[in-house]
Amino acid sequence: MTEYRAGFVSFVGRPNVGKSTLTNALVGEKVAITSSKPQTTRRAIRGIVHRERGQLILVDTPGLHRPRTLLGERLNTLVQTTLGDVDVIAFCVPANEAIGPGDRFINEQLDQYPRAKKVAIVTKTDAASKAKVAEQLLAVSQLREWASIIPVSAPKGEQLDVLVDELLALMPESEQPLYPAETLTDEDVTERIAELVREAALEGVSDELPHSIAVTVDDLIERDDKDLLEVYANVYVERDSQKGIIIGKGGSRLKEVGASARAQIEQLLGRKVYLALHVKVAKDWQRDPKQLGRLGF
Repeated sequence: MTEYRAGFVSFVGRPNVGKSTLTNALVGEKVAITSSKPQTTRRAIRGIVHRERGQLILVDTPGLHRPRTLLGERLNTLVQTTLGDVDVIAFCVPANEAIGPGDRFINEQLDQYPRAKKVAIVTKTDAASKAKVAEQLLAVSQLREWASIIPVSAPKGEQLDVLVDELLALMPESEQPLYPAETLTDEDVTERIAELVREAALEGVSDELPHSIAVTVDDLIERDDKDLLEVYANVYVERDSQKGIIIGKGGSRLKEVGASARAQIEQLLGRKVYLALHVKVAKDWQRDPKQLGRLGF
């Protein structure tokens, strides 16, 4: 009989190499928000993959980077704390981009975590030719000795079962699952709602603004008839000019953000939602310890 295995795996890599997309594809539900903007992930989000022979707890961390703000430092600390506790670290490199200084920097950081086994995942194979994928696999293999190197395409679902099998084989034996079968994430509903609002707000904004956006959910109110859930959320930015960008001309952009976020929240909760969004300025919150604490960092 095959031994049951369960443990923790963390995906690391530069921002925007497909870590959150891969997490969602493996879990089979959206548990991590995705965006083409750097530093989209700000918390160690746990997604849980259930198989008969084992369980993988995926920890999708913020991308490791050289920090420019107090928020950046705290995100790096979060990554480092997480990586110290996991069984496997999976280093993600996209197939369609040459290995650069950022990848080498992260690869060097992995030496700080001798306890964890190291796996390399070449992501986005659907965006590169077979020859390019082969070239990238060779380039990745030269970075260090890996327990395994797996090419995958999360959007197309290619090689995901192979990846799960390889990761499970590296997990410790466990007498039982670490999470109940119906659990797909340990994030609470309020956190997930705030993240969906932030994801909607990130769409179509310039590259500097994403770092400045934070979202809090102030209230969830059940309507008396139980048919509708009222959600009251705040979108925080750092400057008045950014507030104008988020709201848009005559409130047009905020309406789009609200409609997009509401659709995702309704999908998550399986019910109708009334969403009220307010945009507020918290001056330079990324550099202010007090405000960072208030916004949950």
